[in-house]
Amino acid sequence: MVSGEVKNYVYIVLGSLLLSFGVVSFFIPNAIVTGGTSGMAILLHYLFALPTGLLMIAVNAPLLLIGAKYLGRHFTIRTIVAIGLSSFLIDFFTEVLHVNALTHNVTLASLFGGAIIGVGLGLILSGNASAGGSTILAKIVASKTAIKASTVILCIDIFIIIAIGFIFQDIDLAMWSLVSIYVSAKSIDMFLTRGPSTKVVHIVSSKVELLCEKIVTNLGPAGTIMEGSGIFEHEAKKMIFLVVENRKIRLLRDIVEQNDKEAFMVVMEASELLGRGH
Repeated sequence: MVSGEVKNYVYIVLGSLLLSFGVVSFFIPNAIVTGGTSGMAILLHYLFALPTGLLMIAVNAPLLLIGAKYLGRHFTIRTIVAIGLSSFLIDFFTEVLHVNALTHNVTLASLFGGAIIGVGLGLILSGNASAGGSTILAKIVASKTAIKASTVILCIDIFIIIAIGFIFQDIDLAMWSLVSIYVSAKSIDMFLTRGPSTKVVHIVSSKVELLCEKIVTNLGPAGTIMEGSGIFEHEAKKMIFLVVENRKIRLLRDIVEQNDKEAFMVVMEASELLGRGH
């Protein structure tokens, strides 16, 4: 347990370093924004000329306070560390080390900055944490309404893109910011699972009820229990069938390992989904 938590924080530190470096070296000098609350902080930096790291804390702090009960204590603590460290490093790189832009070419900044930030976010997610409060806001809205969490996050990103276009009166910057968000999202997917954004998971276990309880609590209620029998002695078996987002595969793996070390888990590509909101 201790070694696993140490690994989480190693991922968080490395991810925060990459995220901060990408923001300082590519995005801020070229007036490009990313998605979520990090993008909001960059946007506010352009408006009020305040330190971006300080604004990240200001934007995320109330969301963390409101949404702590939706995340769980350990996840909340790790997220606070990730946001606090990223915020500190962004201002440290900018105000103390005076890190310069690696390029002033907006195209290169969007592509390389998006990729570096995506890998940084992937590392933070691998550490079972989050780097922004937009996820929290999305979970709160989804729990109170019929709106999906992914829809809330998409609306936040669209708002940021529209705002950057109005602030600078430059539609090109808004479009390049959209490109950077897309590149970041793809980089996260490639880093976490090196494949499409959704996986099909089969879990054979003798503790199906316990696993289902943990899965519903942490991932949601979507899933199916299937009955079967062993091929050799024809003993009765139960299998859990799930469709899981890439970013949640690590969490699902941890749930299975912690609750049934004898379970058999198979993860496959989901090339196409139809029905139930897909």
